[in-house]
Amino acid sequence: MNTSALALLPNKAQEQKNLGDAYLKFQFGQQTPAVLSMSQAQEVVVLPPERLTPMPNMPSFVMGLLNRRSRVLWVIDLARMLGLPPVETTVQQYNIVTIRDHSASLGLIVQTVEGVLRLTPECIQSPLGQVSSGLVPYLRGCILQEKEILLALDAEAIIQSPLFRGN
Repeated sequence: MNTSALALLPNKAQEQKNLGDAYLKFQFGQQTPAVLSMSQAQEVVVLPPERLTPMPNMPSFVMGLLNRRSRVLWVIDLARMLGLPPVETTVQQYNIVTIRDHSASLGLIVQTVEGVLRLTPECIQSPLGQVSSGLVPYLRGCILQEKEILLALDAEAIIQSPLFRGN
């Protein structure tokens, strides 16, 4: 009996390690780490800037339109939209994270994509007092880690933003 109970321990430890939901981790803007629930992220695309079609008379954070798989989506510089230092525009390729909610899709240009991590709902804390108040409407919360604060973005709030939708 004891031997079989011990045999279960490594599996239990493995289950503990896999707890939590999957989040895509990336840097948007310069030095701004963020995560986005994988349930809201569609894909990451790396494209040269000339694949975006610029649109006249749009705010500076709207980088243009992208035709992807016979669907056209807006691509924005989220950092610039939120008043943070924008992504570098002199690059040869953009990293674009496509996000979706129940009604629409949108492309976010990000500085770098760093991979996927698992987070439990308990690690996501209120962003109030942690970040600029202008960011709060676009966040699910913050994750305080040893060396950084990760912003947990809310794709639906970004897509429905009056800053973007008003145009």
